[in-house]
Amino acid sequence: MGMVKEFKEFAMRGNVMDLAIGIIIGAAFSAIVTSAVNDLFMPLVGKVVGDVDFSNLYVPLSDSVPSGLALEEARKLGAVFAWGNFVTVLLNFLIIAFIIFLIVKGMNRLMRKKAKAPDVPPAPTKEEVLLTEIRDALRATPVR
Repeated sequence: MGMVKEFKEFAMRGNVMDLAIGIIIGAAFSAIVTSAVNDLFMPLVGKVVGDVDFSNLYVPLSDSVPSGLALEEARKLGAVFAWGNFVTVLLNFLIIAFIIFLIVKGMNRLMRKKAKAPDVPPAPTKEEVLLTEIRDALRATPVR
């Protein structure tokens, strides 16, 4: 029973939960970026280049793979060099890396502002003011 308790304590630590939440949000964010690249950016790039679907661009590496098939069908028939799919995945990576860079840059800016802000001591309480007055009055009286 001790191992179960120890595992529960480990799993419920703040850092582990933060990491789990980060991974879940990262996976959801990755799905959004993948959709943006596949559904928004790559069709526009394909249109500019000349009605090309990048996700199906490949070079057959086997004689059993004819040209003109969809990438998934070509992969079933033999080896292919799927450079169009690689370009799409690379674009996904670059977008995610850029967004993470912007997030880190923003966090660094906030941390610098927080560090540069001068520490203003809080106003003294009524007790502190009274004690200061008593101290000053005692200092002003001559010692006998």
